[in-house]
Amino acid sequence: MVRLSRITRQAFVGLVAASCVLASASSRAEDASAWQSVKKAGVLRCGAAVAPPYVMRDAKTGQYSGFFSDLCRDFGQNVLKVKVEFVDTSWDNIVAGLQSDKWDLSLALNDTPEREKAVSFSVPATDYNVSLIYNKNNPKIPKGAHSVAEIDKPGITIAVMSGTSQDKAISAAIKQAQIMRLPGNDETRLALMSKRADLLADANITNMLLTEEHPEWAVAIQPNPPLAQQAVSFAVRKETSKADLAVLNDFLNAQVKSGAVNRLIKTSVQSMLVTNK
Repeated sequence: MVRLSRITRQAFVGLVAASCVLASASSRAEDASAWQSVKKAGVLRCGAAVAPPYVMRDAKTGQYSGFFSDLCRDFGQNVLKVKVEFVDTSWDNIVAGLQSDKWDLSLALNDTPEREKAVSFSVPATDYNVSLIYNKNNPKIPKGAHSVAEIDKPGITIAVMSGTSQDKAISAAIKQAQIMRLPGNDETRLALMSKRADLLADANITNMLLTEEHPEWAVAIQPNPPLAQQAVSFAVRKETSKADLAVLNDFLNAQVKSGAVNRLIKTSVQSMLVTNK
């Protein structure tokens, strides 16, 4: 009986010690705050891959615009009360750079199950789906086309930005047409305008820029049902606390509800059109 009592006491002491360690670790995890770290550093770093009108960058000045850039700037300056720094990246690296702490927020990222394994997402700022732009004088494209099946033919080339959600969506949907993967928005547009590509697959809002800028030839195919309907959000590191995510979500919900996001989208589109004239 004495031996059993001693073992019991030792086990109890061990359980208490283990509980203390777990409680201490939990406390440290709760104390860790992404936004407190940002405030301590005095700067919010926004990872930005160019995709007009979501994210735009002036090649001469390096200044960022676009409605997601404006939202990130507003969140940093008016909510966190810190400076805002934009970190140039590509769509192929925008998740990895966030994971490796090269920036604090990734801009205009589509919320997909695959990405949710690596990062966490805010509430949506806007919705996304993939549309396709073509030259109405291109005889390869049937007039009035409204489905992927009508353009998924041998001899047709579709330009798309490599590593983007539209790249993944088109890659899954296209079986016969050729996919031309290019590094940026400028390259995909040039491929379409120079007729090296027959169609340009891009985000619906981004493609709206092209149809408004070139109504004399640019025609949009909006697949029905929508192709790759998703939410477009900010991404944060997976370990970001619920409390920190709630701060960002409260900010975005207020911006959407007030109509500020819609106004920013319209401003970004008009700004892009003026710049391209």
